[in-house]
Amino acid sequence: MKTNTEWFSSWFDTPYYHILYMHRDHTEAEAFIDALFAELKPHKNDLILDLACGRGRHAVYMNQKGYQVDGFDLSEESIQFAKEFENENLRFEVRDMRGNLGSNKYNWVFNLFTSFGYFNEADDDLNSIKAVANCLVPGGKLVLDFMNAQKVAKRLVPEEIKIAEDIEFHIERYAEGNHIIKEIRFNADQQQWRFEEKVKLLKKSDFETLCQKAGLKPVACYGSLDLQPFDEEKSDRYILIAEKL
Repeated sequence: MKTNTEWFSSWFDTPYYHILYMHRDHTEAEAFIDALFAELKPHKNDLILDLACGRGRHAVYMNQKGYQVDGFDLSEESIQFAKEFENENLRFEVRDMRGNLGSNKYNWVFNLFTSFGYFNEADDDLNSIKAVANCLVPGGKLVLDFMNAQKVAKRLVPEEIKIAEDIEFHIERYAEGNHIIKEIRFNADQQQWRFEEKVKLLKKSDFETLCQKAGLKPVACYGSLDLQPFDEEKSDRYILIAEKL
């Protein structure tokens, strides 16, 4: 039986994580970036950071659209995979969003696909937003794509089984305090495995408070990948745009 303290620090580095989520749609991801860029209109000489970039699907596509992009992620396995796509205007590094994000100053920081709210310590959420603010130029913007916590909490699917590459993943979801817990159990490679995903139920007001404390001003929010207006009861996503003061 395998487990870990900070769940993301090992789960994301396993091949099983990528097997479970192999269905993630590159077409949908590219359509989301297209919608964001059409709305936000970044300049071609803007420097972009994809923070918690995973294997780089968003960063690679932004680079293909003609932008200079850095991608940072805590997962060494993901960054090793993403480095295969590097070029003179696209680079990837292993970095923790709670810490120093380097000396570059970015016009845009993207944090996509609910890649926030993972940390055990409350201060880590604010430290992450402060790190983003520190690496943005004045007037630069954070684009943060998160689940709509209020809707998710009300509509949890308690149990399901997913089969991918002949592995039967048993998934259980429940709310515990201010978190959504997803327990994932499966047998593979002659072992029984258990991993846990734990994401904080951060609401729109929580993000607005974090931004205020970090010196960022929320300027827009959307409720879907095609940028429909945000409705706390109905929207699937909470997509925040915040500007550095």
